[in-house]
Amino acid sequence: QVQVVESGGGLVQSGGSLRLSCAASGSDFGRFIMRWYRQAPGKGREWVALITSADITTYADSVKGRFTISRDSANNTVYLQLNNLKPEDTAVYYCNLAFMHRGSSQDYWGQGTQVTVSS
Repeated sequence: QVQVVESGGGLVQSGGSLRLSCAASGSDFGRFIMRWYRQAPGKGREWVALITSADITTYADSVKGRFTISRDSANNTVYLQLNNLKPEDTAVYYCNLAFMHRGSSQDYWGQGTQVTVSS
């Protein structure tokens, strides 16, 4: 059974940093895309960043230059380093794993981790 588990959220002051983790287990993921999203109170889910199994990374304009996505292939874990945090970064952060398995697309979400940035 595939599981995707986020961790690393918390409360931080404006200008501070956090590192979020997203650990995937339960399958041989092969070629995949891991995406981070966030959802602020009263707003829709917003895409933040992605990394592929080929280590291609892209970022939303709102976080470019402040957030860095990376992965540890040995542990099937993807990280999101959040630097120079702003109050508007406050949200629940979710990771999404998409991969192909036996010819069918698979899509899994984690439960989310709360990031709160105080001004």
